[in-house]
Amino acid sequence: MKFMMFVCSDSEPDEDKSDDIERWVADVDGNGRRVLGSALAAPESATTVRVRRGELLLSDGPFTETKEVIVGFDILECEHLDEAIEIARAHPMARLGQLELRPFLDLDHASDD
Repeated sequence: MKFMMFVCSDSEPDEDKSDDIERWVADVDGNGRRVLGSALAAPESATTVRVRRGELLLSDGPFTETKEVIVGFDILECEHLDEAIEIARAHPMARLGQLELRPFLDLDHASDD
């Protein structure tokens, strides 16, 4: 089961020091659970794309005003949500920010529901 893990900054970190992200990446890559991941450029570099009544609307910057911003992502391959939670729990940003886990939608079986 694939999960997208959004890595978000937070205005109230649990710890002042930065943990070793390289160690987390090596551990999760080493056990084959991380499919892909990357840090993202600053929110100010974002472009928001919308189409309304056939008109293309572009906005500079992030899509919403918020204190939390997505600073990176990881795609995880896990047996179940509990395993994804344990992987996220060990990520340094779990203490310095927050992580959102979202399962990929199984489009092959979505119409079966």
